[in-house]
Amino acid sequence: MNNLVIVESPTKARTLQKYLGSEYQIEASMGHIRDLPKSELGVDIEHDFEPQYVIPRDKRKSVNELKKTAEAAKTLWLATDPDREGEAIAWHITQILGREGSRVVFHEITEDAIKEAFKNPREINLKLVDAQQARRVLDRLVGYKLSPLLWYKVKKGLSAGRVQSVALRLIVEREREVLAFKAVEYWIIEVELQAERVKREGESFTATLIEQNGKKLEIKNKEEADEHVKNLETADYIVSKITQKELRRYPYPPFTTSTLQQAAANRLGMSAKKTMMLAQNLYEHGLITYMRTDSFNISSQAIGMVRDYIARFLGKSYLPQAPRAYKSKSKNVQEAHEAIRATDVREKGEGLRGKGLNRDHQRLYELIWKRFVACQMSEAVVDQTVVDVAAADYTLRVTGSVIKFDGWLKLYGKDVDEREDEKKQVLPELSENEVLKLLQLLPTQHFTEPPPRYNEASLIKKLEELGIGRPSTYAPTLSTIQDRFYVERKERKFFPTALGFAVCDFLVKNFPDVFDYSFTAQMENELDEIARGERQWRSTIASFYEPFEKKLEQTSKTAERVKVAVEVSDKKCPKCGKDLVIRIGKFGKFLACSGFPDCKHTEALEEKVNAICPDDGGDIVVRHTRRGKTFYGCKNWPGCKFASWTKPKNP
Repeated sequence: MNNLVIVESPTKARTLQKYLGSEYQIEASMGHIRDLPKSELGVDIEHDFEPQYVIPRDKRKSVNELKKTAEAAKTLWLATDPDREGEAIAWHITQILGREGSRVVFHEITEDAIKEAFKNPREINLKLVDAQQARRVLDRLVGYKLSPLLWYKVKKGLSAGRVQSVALRLIVEREREVLAFKAVEYWIIEVELQAERVKREGESFTATLIEQNGKKLEIKNKEEADEHVKNLETADYIVSKITQKELRRYPYPPFTTSTLQQAAANRLGMSAKKTMMLAQNLYEHGLITYMRTDSFNISSQAIGMVRDYIARFLGKSYLPQAPRAYKSKSKNVQEAHEAIRATDVREKGEGLRGKGLNRDHQRLYELIWKRFVACQMSEAVVDQTVVDVAAADYTLRVTGSVIKFDGWLKLYGKDVDEREDEKKQVLPELSENEVLKLLQLLPTQHFTEPPPRYNEASLIKKLEELGIGRPSTYAPTLSTIQDRFYVERKERKFFPTALGFAVCDFLVKNFPDVFDYSFTAQMENELDEIARGERQWRSTIASFYEPFEKKLEQTSKTAERVKVAVEVSDKKCPKCGKDLVIRIGKFGKFLACSGFPDCKHTEALEEKVNAICPDDGGDIVVRHTRRGKTFYGCKNWPGCKFASWTKPKNP
């Protein structure tokens, strides 16, 4: 055998085989083949933080097979993913096989990209490997050293993570804002008007009261609202000002990892973890570019392909004169990646089902395809009209808009984008000083709302804004804080548990620097500097670990034990009559007797909701998966197997 190519997965291997032919034997490493041991620290602190890698037990067989195969190969090609993790996997392979290999890098699994990569192999980039090792060692030191402390000071079985704990802090702090929030009453007065010269029905419009005597009007209660309504009932309504302007709405950039995860959560209801799993499948089938990226770059070949498609199938008016380029706001865009895009714009998604992919793959692909095509289309042109209406000493305003040219919006129809548009109306033709007829006054009571709890999309966005985490870390971070029962999801929003509050408060109080937002972001910057060769990874770890170790010793001696708040249910123990309390076990919440250990009674926790099972008419209760995710099931389980991610609606 002349050529052995090693990739991570069998799917990727099969796709590559189509393009490389029989001269190449392609094998899958099945991910990382070396890692730090699970049962011990695995970092030799005394010897410059040397990682002590081992081959996991479940990888030993495949490693032995790779060794045998490699012995017969003249040339070794390392075609792992084009990021730090992929670079590290390639390096570990060479360490185990005891030979050098040619590193080939591609951002899409297409024939042209593969052939180009194999024409231009390079050596393994040890700077990227060092950055990955630094992250792995740093996270191991924090997690392995903090976990015993949490066991001792908070509760057995707990663990902490560097980035995950900062994400938990965001959720806890937002929850406290919500709990401390006090709603304030306010009123809005809308006025339905009609031009007096308009005789046809249905040409009325609704304006909103905004000012009195030129000052912004804030209506605090019903008494004030009634007073304004009384004044408006007898007022004359005249168009005082009409402002018309042309607005241009430009398309969004192509997807990065974080914006794809946000859009998939908002549009498709997908978790970050599911989004990345589906995107990985699409990438390995050669349908999209690599899905872990923070770059907006698009290759010149792809630009040419999509511009040709737009001109031919959508029309030349939808093609801007020059290709659109997008700049990232991030200071540390990683390596020379591309944005996430379709590899062949002619594939709109209909053909995916025939390739062994499912409906969810198709939905995610269509989201990526639309965003890719739209990002190179002409802007939309909107005619906006703002009409001010005078009524005595009041000013009312209404905004109307009409799409003059749809541009990139043509791809989306009514489902435009992630932004919430204002309520805009189509206005009748009006002129200044025109007299209007009052049809009705519509005062409505409102209350200010607390800041919204984080969902997956908004939490990823916030982490990215703070510079915390990188494309490869968002999904695992969100999964981990749920797996540990520090937070739970209800109706797609994150709520910290009592355990989450306790862990967060302990860590922030005793390790304020380690779990500070700016400190965590600075650590990410330093990892990026290692990847660029501007910093040594071992000295970076040392500068972090020395003060961290001192703080660990101090906290273990001086910090008080934390008592996790226990939530008391409204049920009594059937054995001893004491209160049943809600506890968290390996598989989620359950009810336990408060008399433990004298009474060991436990039972499943059933949280009823106002819904009826569509299968057998039983009550619907809230249940939780092993990972803490909420779903809805029938109380009569296991007799009734009904289950749903969304709350059933009563008929």
